[in-house]
Amino acid sequence: MSRKAIARIPASTTNLGPGFDVLGLALQLYSTVELEETESGKEVIVTGIDADKIPVTTENVGLQAAELIFERSGNQPKGLRLALTNGIPALRGLGGSGTAILGGMLTANLLCGEPFSRSEILNFACEIDGHPDNVAASLLGSLVVSVTDSNVVHTLKLNCDTDLHVVVAIPDFPLSTKEARKVLPGFVEFKDAVHNVSRSSLLVAAVATGNLEMLSHAMADRLHQPYRISLIPGYDEIAEAATKAGALSVALSGAGPTIAAYCTTAMHEVAEKMSQAFARHQVACDVKILPIDANGATVQFIHSTNREPV
Repeated sequence: MSRKAIARIPASTTNLGPGFDVLGLALQLYSTVELEETESGKEVIVTGIDADKIPVTTENVGLQAAELIFERSGNQPKGLRLALTNGIPALRGLGGSGTAILGGMLTANLLCGEPFSRSEILNFACEIDGHPDNVAASLLGSLVVSVTDSNVVHTLKLNCDTDLHVVVAIPDFPLSTKEARKVLPGFVEFKDAVHNVSRSSLLVAAVATGNLEMLSHAMADRLHQPYRISLIPGYDEIAEAATKAGALSVALSGAGPTIAAYCTTAMHEVAEKMSQAFARHQVACDVKILPIDANGATVQFIHSTNREPV
């Protein structure tokens, strides 16, 4: 009987405007990773959205994440077969690489008898991903505040009002986090730092207290968005169209290019106006209305004598 495990991991939107590299929100959009111990070799299979953009070699981050868990747990399988069913557009600011990393780690950890806690898994994932905001939200669900202190990640999860939805307008061009970081300045003015501290604090307080109308004030940013929006045609017009249609606030999703509108009503109107605004700039986009994922990543064993299609 083969030993297999499967993980289901939600996408995430991060920064939420002023919470640069700190705030992450899990969304009901999912990828799955199935990991099987085999007799020899390493095999990676990728299906789903943007499968052609994801490596099927040993460069695949999901496979590398799984191997890290086996190495640190002292287990060494003869072979591995990793199958990713990708539901999250690649290189669009929705945490796709983070979900692959978590999927590889969670399934490998389960096959090893769960030697590592979720807190340890999060820290391992950050070693690969570089920062905790995406992986923390996808692992834990809901809104997560992450702080790294002496290379250890500390998190707090806040449950969100179920009325909150995120309308994501996903343009048909990729933008890597690495490229988006190149446009950021090396230093910011003191007043801009204070601006972001105040807005990110208000944002967390708004979610914690359920006063979501305060999001209209809380998502203004001066650290990264003013520099990154130049990479996205029509950003200002799209944000204005979403706000006029009823969105509480609008921000880049992660490093972009996806634009996220935060809504409690008028989601369909907001989606339509964002799509139309992108079209005026000759950019095709896919628009999704996504509830918040409150539970985070899940993982379970699959016991089977025969391989099943993924």
